[in-house]
Amino acid sequence: MSLRRRRQRGEKPKATVDMTSLIDLTFLLLVTFIVTLPALEQGISIILPEAKNLPEPPTKDKKANTVTIDERGIIYLNDKPLEIEELERRLMALAAEDPEVPVLVRGDERLTYGAVMDVVKVVYKCNVRRMALITVEK
Repeated sequence: MSLRRRRQRGEKPKATVDMTSLIDLTFLLLVTFIVTLPALEQGISIILPEAKNLPEPPTKDKKANTVTIDERGIIYLNDKPLEIEELERRLMALAAEDPEVPVLVRGDERLTYGAVMDVVKVVYKCNVRRMALITVEK
């Protein structure tokens, strides 16, 4: 028996679109985004602490400046390592330019509470009005 269906009298041929290539392209794009998304996150690899009921970080209109403290206690401002004194100078300059500059503080959960609080004190000392501690939701 033939798999092909014969046209009856007066029936026009039906046009079909082969979806196989479109599905292949969709999966290719999906895999590409899954592979590249972790690379687009912040460059310093740390383990963030967990918290419940997270508020939105204060970054709605402006690009946030990220202060990261890794497990060894090294401080980074926007992925560039620096000492705490240099951090204070740079944050003072940013706050003088724009008092509403958002600053996100990311501290590795393996750090002591005091190490993160030293950085938070510097942020407050620089009169930064929009600061948030970044955590991972439980």
